[in-house]
Amino acid sequence: MLHDVIAASYEGQYKIALEFDDGSRGVVDFSSYLQRGGVFEAFKDIEFFRGFRVDPDLGTLAWGDRLDIAPETLYAAATGRDLPAWMETEGKVRGN
Repeated sequence: MLHDVIAASYEGQYKIALEFDDGSRGVVDFSSYLQRGGVFEAFKDIEFFRGFRVDPDLGTLAWGDRLDIAPETLYAAATGRDLPAWMETEGKVRGN
């Protein structure tokens, strides 16, 4: 089951506290994204990173109109629960 992000607040450095539609909450540290490159290069600008918003249509965090993170990824990171099985399989197929 997928859960939407309904609220988010900046916690300092690269941490964002998240609340989901099922009442779950947690803090995600995005500092590891700094090493990923690609679209995540933008995170190196802390002001850009702090400019996130909750996108109610996507149920996730978004930065501008070019970057968002899958809500199931955020849910797993915030709650410590496993990713859905279909995501685990998909990642292995792609070699991630």
